[in-house]
Amino acid sequence: MNQENSERLGIIVSGSSNKGVEVRLDSSASVEDMAVGRYVTIEGKKRRFFGMITDISLGVTDQNLTVTPPDISDPFIAEVLAGTSTYGTLHVSPYLTIGGDAASLLEGPQPVKTVPSHFSVVNPASQQDVELVFGSEDERRFYIGTPLDMETKVCLNLAELVKRSNGIFGKSGTGKTFLTRLLLIGMLQKGTAVNLVFDMHSEYGWESRSEEGRRVKALKQLFPSKVAVFTLDEESSRRRRVSTDFVVRIGYDEIEPEDIGLLRQTLNLTEPAVQAVYQLVREFGDKKWIEATLGLGDGDETKQLLTRLSIHDSTYRNLRRGLETIRRLPFLMPHTPDNPVKRILEYLDQGINVVLEFGRYTDITAYILVANLLTRRIHAQYRERMEKALGEDITPPHPLVITIEEAHKFLNSEVSSQTIFGIIAREMRKYNVTLLIIDQRPSGIDSEVMSQIGTKITCLLDDERDIDSVLAGASGKSELKSVLSKLESRQQALIFGHAVPMPIVVRTREYGSAESYKGLLSSEPVEKDIEELWG
Repeated sequence: MNQENSERLGIIVSGSSNKGVEVRLDSSASVEDMAVGRYVTIEGKKRRFFGMITDISLGVTDQNLTVTPPDISDPFIAEVLAGTSTYGTLHVSPYLTIGGDAASLLEGPQPVKTVPSHFSVVNPASQQDVELVFGSEDERRFYIGTPLDMETKVCLNLAELVKRSNGIFGKSGTGKTFLTRLLLIGMLQKGTAVNLVFDMHSEYGWESRSEEGRRVKALKQLFPSKVAVFTLDEESSRRRRVSTDFVVRIGYDEIEPEDIGLLRQTLNLTEPAVQAVYQLVREFGDKKWIEATLGLGDGDETKQLLTRLSIHDSTYRNLRRGLETIRRLPFLMPHTPDNPVKRILEYLDQGINVVLEFGRYTDITAYILVANLLTRRIHAQYRERMEKALGEDITPPHPLVITIEEAHKFLNSEVSSQTIFGIIAREMRKYNVTLLIIDQRPSGIDSEVMSQIGTKITCLLDDERDIDSVLAGASGKSELKSVLSKLESRQQALIFGHAVPMPIVVRTREYGSAESYKGLLSSEPVEKDIEELWG
């Protein structure tokens, strides 16, 4: 046993490799001190097992006690019954073996392929056990939180995390934004990837306010030399006194048919209207089709053109209304002198993370249009660079993580196969580009895309469909469902998937106080700089 002062919880009385094991609590262990999501070790005859409590129940040896409960006003009777006629039971899911012999210790934690024998002793997991499983903070691992009943640091292997697309889920108000900030800071701190963040509500680049109204620092203030803030809304940034690095403008000549196709639901376009775009592009050219279409009048010349292109008048009117909606976005103009894709890549190539703030333009039409348009072009550049690196045996581009909010708008079953985001999710890390998706409605995301999400970090969800969507394909789904349903409404999350050796429930690391900023900065500014920054 690694923990000197730990108390024995109980012994294994039954179980299976599929459903986990049942632990009968010792009379000295109070069932009220147990909690779903806590970690235990099991001392088998040949191996030590590391597992998680997934359910807690009460049992009796005589069913008559449930029909005619005894009078427990006498403390002596209550004490006699406890642990003999009545007892507590834990359901434990063993996930890993963590030693038992020299070979196992050298190999490190391994997935469980068997079950501990009858009457194996169950103990609370120690700090050393947790560190053995999740590692300690180093140049690859980032401290994300602590287990529910311990102060031990739980670390994520960020080098493994960025190899696949990942997701942060949870209903509104559960702390998704804080978790996302932590992950982005971790990737920035460890240098495992550069990030492009499509910041819909201006929460990641510069400071914002928490739900309690407290000012909370963001990436640019913590790491000014490693983060660039781009904005679509220069006026909003000026009012908030945000120091921006570039003002993004989008030209009509940059919008392609695929961008309009993704906006079909948002603009309420019909399928014929989307198809008409391709005919208009062929007619007017891919650089001038929007201006030319919006410039069409109502005369005979237009009617003849529509007849020649086999576009019905109602289809044209439907498309025209959609294009007028887009034209009203202030950051759009016929042509832009500076290419935002080129500017973003210049920063990313220098290892500088880019946060694109949307300011007042939080309308989903603006968000989808800009995020999709820029991502498609950046992904195309990365694809060319990766193919060149493979062909010429040169260094590939640094891994890129693209962060999007309201992910179900990009990745629902109707459009995910057509969007660049669906393509990136399915590619894994083929071109060194992955996603970090943030959503409170995971059931709206295509199931095939969800199956490609490497690591899922989920706060409390209360919709059954959302819970089923997040846990789809997970080993031990029913047990994890029980754990997820018992999370607190804030600052707790269930993490499972590629970047962790087993599912874990954490109380997320503090974020927002001067002390927490110092911990996140580690070796960045010296103490004096920190005090000047938010003293």
